[in-house]
Amino acid sequence: MKNFILFLVMCLFLNEAFSQGCVAIRSNGSVCTVEHAMDDTTVKGWQLNSAYRYFKSFRHFRGNHEEPQRLIDNTEVINWQSTLDVTLIRQLNNRWSLSLGVPVIVNKRSSLYEHGRTERHNSSSKGIGDVRVIANRWMLNPAKAAKGNFQFGLGVKFPTGNAGATDEFFNVGPDQTSQVRPVDQSIQPGDGGVGVVTELNGYFSISSQLSAYSNLFYLINPREQNGVRTFRETLSPRLANEAIMSVPDQYMARVGVNYAFENKWKPLSVAAGGRIEGIPVYDLIGGSDGFRRPGYVVSVEPAFNYQYKKFNFFAVVPVALSRNRLQSITDKESSVTTGTFVQGDAAFADYVVNLGFTVKF
Repeated sequence: MKNFILFLVMCLFLNEAFSQGCVAIRSNGSVCTVEHAMDDTTVKGWQLNSAYRYFKSFRHFRGNHEEPQRLIDNTEVINWQSTLDVTLIRQLNNRWSLSLGVPVIVNKRSSLYEHGRTERHNSSSKGIGDVRVIANRWMLNPAKAAKGNFQFGLGVKFPTGNAGATDEFFNVGPDQTSQVRPVDQSIQPGDGGVGVVTELNGYFSISSQLSAYSNLFYLINPREQNGVRTFRETLSPRLANEAIMSVPDQYMARVGVNYAFENKWKPLSVAAGGRIEGIPVYDLIGGSDGFRRPGYVVSVEPAFNYQYKKFNFFAVVPVALSRNRLQSITDKESSVTTGTFVQGDAAFADYVVNLGFTVKF
């Protein structure tokens, strides 16, 4: 019975926080490693997972209100982000597994305001992102949990990605000269902090072909700021406390159902579910000062999975239903000081394309 093949793939690649724009949600997620709890995983083995993600963010939101005028005025900020996530997994037994995940990132950003508000230019970054090492354990005995099970994961996210990548910015120096500065937080390959990865994944078999899944993910980043200058204090005096980048927490929750076909369509599985992911205003542990764009995205995500021998191929496209740029700490402080409600904006994507495969050795 292969009802949970799609659950495996969605755990492998989608139980990760995906950046969807200026709200800098990076790939620091977790890895499920068992196709389903009834598989014979008592034999030690290796598994390789590869996933590619792409999106373009350009729609600006202030709170949950879209600002279409930005597109009309040609003042929108555009991010193009591509990530190849490669994860190597060691299955220890039918309950325990270890994983090592390495993201490779290529980002580009187009804006006016970062180049003196007079000309549109691009800035870019690329390189290895933040590497994570995670241990996962099925909490119920797989030999007895015939209908469902849940898996707990705990790991470390290391600051291997460059949190201070730079590029040339135009019309920002003396006499409108160019300067080399750190690129925006949303396209930095890393966040500059050691993080604690926590996750909880579960499934329940409704019938021989239909099952439900859920994934919970939270990245704890105790470090408050990473020391990288943003130059935002040069844009407005009220942004003085955003001169240095914050190291924010991240979160994600997913729930849905998947259906495995039978007979000649048996290698194919389809799924549909919902997802919420974001950056909180305040971190769970440590301070929350510095520059961040807190917010969240609520998406619906259709998925397709195809199994061929030891390979599983998948395509998943989360489509945004709701986007919300929350009030940051700076916004809250400015609202109190001025007596006027202040809320910054952020650009979000309409959808994210996820393509990839897994293979067992």
